Amino acid sequence: MKNIYQWYKFSNSLYKKKIPVLPQAIKFLIRLLFAAVIPYTAEIGEGTKFGYGGLAIVIHANCKIGKNCTISQGVTLGGTNNKGRVPVLGDNVFIGAGAKILGPVTIGNNVVIGANAVVVKDIPANSLAVGIPAKVVKNDININDYI
Repeated sequence: MKNIYQWYKFSNSLYKKKIPVLPQAIKFLIRLLFAAVIPYTAEIGEGTKFGYGGLAIVIHANCKIGKNCTISQGVTLGGTNNKGRVPVLGDNVFIGAGAKILGPVTIGNNVVIGANAVVVKDIPANSLAVGIPAKVVKNDININDYI
């Protein structure tokens, strides 16, 4: 298998078929080989790409990621201690290196999250968000202008 997404898809398909142990073993291999946590229970859409082979990416087990997203190295998609829900990403989302998306946050379709941004509030579709905490600095963007 060439890339981390293929490893994830294989472990996810085994998990959906209720095959025990193997999905956990693959999750461990992903951690060992790629220094990333990509759980087989997360929902990750087709065409999603992980920057630099997924290096240092951490995804919560309950995250939902849309189609054709790009997640750069060092990104964390996680929950918080006080809230049960986790991030949900729409389609065609680009997340810059080192960004953190935390808590019950919804990211719309065609959104760009800048490098090292910390997202703790919802981001509407067709937006560019940057900063700590992340704020929308541009609306109605064409995502192809940024990636």
